[in-house]
Amino acid sequence: MDIRELTEEMHRFVKAQGWYEDDSLRPQTLQNLAISLVLEASEVLEHFQWQETPRNPQELADELADVALYLLQIASIAEIDLEEAILRKLKINYHRNWEDK
Repeated sequence: MDIRELTEEMHRFVKAQGWYEDDSLRPQTLQNLAISLVLEASEVLEHFQWQETPRNPQELADELADVALYLLQIASIAEIDLEEAILRKLKINYHRNWEDK
């Protein structure tokens, strides 16, 4: 499954939950999604608090999946081709000098 197919599957899920409805308690705005992305990323960090490796790799995988889903949703709502953006950024990064930072 590629990024576009994952995005379509994510949209089906969000629609099934009613989160695209005007009266949704979880409006899919860029601000709400960005906040949720950071909150989920923080949950990834919890798996490493006071330890070098996670106790439960499956729970870590679930949190990483949540981060990815929010990222897909933000890119979709913002009309950003995430695959193109990632490839563009990798190209830029290949030419960066990481030692000067």
